[in-house]
This record gives sequence, structure tokens and C-alpha cells, in this order.
Amino acid sequence: MSQFIQLTVTGLSSGAVLSLAALGFVLIYKASGVINFAQGQFLLVGAFVVWALTVDAGLHWAVAVAGAIAVAIVLGVVIERLILRPLVGEPTISVIMVTIGLAQVLGALVQIIWGTQPRTFPEFIPSDPVTIAGARVGENRLWAMGLAALALVAFGVFFRRSRHGIAMRAVADDQQAALTMGVSVRRTFALAWALAGVSAVVGGILVANLTGVSGDVSNVGLLVFPVVIVGGLDSVPGAVVGGAIIGLLTAYTGGYVGGGLEEVIPYVALVAILLVKPYGLFGQVRIERV
Repeated sequence: MSQFIQLTVTGLSSGAVLSLAALGFVLIYKASGVINFAQGQFLLVGAFVVWALTVDAGLHWAVAVAGAIAVAIVLGVVIERLILRPLVGEPTISVIMVTIGLAQVLGALVQIIWGTQPRTFPEFIPSDPVTIAGARVGENRLWAMGLAALALVAFGVFFRRSRHGIAMRAVADDQQAALTMGVSVRRTFALAWALAGVSAVVGGILVANLTGVSGDVSNVGLLVFPVVIVGGLDSVPGAVVGGAIIGLLTAYTGGYVGGGLEEVIPYVALVAILLVKPYGLFGQVRIERV
């Protein structure tokens, strides 16, 4: 029983981080229809910026996090305006290839600036072991679950209550109708990329706190695709549910089966959900007449 609880906490904490990374992916796709293959590198940049501001610059962790969020917002807006906006109307494959190239460029820039040596992340999140129903789990995993849940709730309130959040939902539903109502679609696209950067910073901090600061942080971006496919490419609640499912599947498979199968099971789930529900559990079914 203790192993089950330990694996459940591990899976849910990993799933919470995956949900944050997937949230940025879903935001960009809903607002602009772009599949962003550079989401993992956004997490990597956020983790390294926080590390640099706390360790190299000696700033308080709260100031470092705020600085990383500012960097992510600027990076997201610059990428949208200078790289992706000129591609509006171009074939989908062209946009996909650009985001793949962008991922390689961001990864290379991180290596040029900070090198390839793994680093220990500043311990401003407690990591002492905690006993839950006889199972010992790291306190940092509980913090990861709580902080990720708080961030997801904050994003949910933003979409439901704020003027800009409602505008983003309107653009996601119908760009032409949003334009007729005076909503700036281009500004909404830039906002989506900025918010994707913010969610990536939070996710990158949580990943780095669990695994350390290295290029492996960007590998989380690969698991975003099973998450968003399972939950639905255009569904924010689907990102949360998909993250929990993939996190738990990976933890249970690694704990009870092993043999490296935990690295494969997310993609098995991806294929399975595509065969049964091609739009994901919460994705919007689109039927087009040709």
C-alpha cells in the first residue's frame, strides 16, 4: 500500500508539471492554430534564467521568478511578432518546421550561454521527506502539486473573468466574429504566446526543483504531446486531466513493471486514444464538409 501511495504522489506531481507545460501548448493552439514544438525549450529557458538570477546574480528567489516571467513574456511576444506573424496564411507544415527549428535555436542558445554542465537548482522549495499513510514522499513533490494547482486555477480565473481572457476565448472560437466585435486578433496571438511563456517558467521551475537544471528539463516537452492528445488539443481542462493520466501511467508502469517501459507507455496511450477518440477526451469535434 505504501508503494502505491508513493507512486500516486509521484505520478500526480509529475502530471501537474506536465499539465502546466501542456497548458502553454493548448493556449497557443487555441488562439492561433500553431502547434508549438518549442514548448520544452521554453521550460528550459525559464529554469536556467531563475538559476542564473538566484545563483549568479544573488537575487532573492521571488525576484528571480518575477524576472524569469518577464523574460518569458518578452520572448513569447518577440517570437510571435518576428517569426510566426509573417507566416500567417502559410501551409501548416511550414509553421511546424519553424517551431522545430526554433526549439533547436533556443536549446543551442542555452548551451552557448550556460554550457552543458548540469547544475543544482536553488532549494527554495523544501525537499524533506514526508510520511503519508506509511509512505515516504518528498515534500517538494507535494509543493509541486500545490503550486501547479494554484497556477492552473489562476489561469482558469483569468480566462473566465478577465477581459483579455474572454477575448482569447472569443478568438479561439471564431476569429472573424471576434474581429467584428473589436477584438484585436494579433494582440490576442501575442498574449497567448506570452502566457505560454509564463506557464513554461512555472513548469520549468518545478521540473528543475525535482531533477536539477540541465538540458533534460526540455525533455518534458516531449511528454506534452501525449498529454494534449489524450486530453484534447484545444481543451484547457483536458490538459489537466491528460497530465494526471500520463503522470500516473508513467509512475505505475515504472514502479510495478519497470524495464524502461515507463518511457514508452505515454506514447502507447497517445496511439490508443487516437484510435478510440481522435479529438481526445475533451477535444472539440470538428466536422468539415468538402
